[in-house]
Amino acid sequence: MLKAIFYHAGCPVCVDAEQVVLDYLDQTKLEIEIVHLGTERNRTEEAEQAGIQSVPALVLGGNVYHINFGASLEDVKNG
Repeated sequence: MLKAIFYHAGCPVCVDAEQVVLDYLDQTKLEIEIVHLGTERNRTEEAEQAGIQSVPALVLGGNVYHINFGASLEDVKNG
């Protein structure tokens, strides 16, 4: 099963994007993981290695889809 990872930092833009993404992704075809980088700071390096430059972002099949702009990954790491 294909895995989708949605990275966010808990800001209003991120929370709204999370709801929209979850509503539209077919959870019968995807394993979906939500990563809140504000509370899971240990995963920022993983996000960076995946190609995340800003959040909210979705990693799907090795591709990164940046959704709107809530915060740069650098801001999240330093926040």
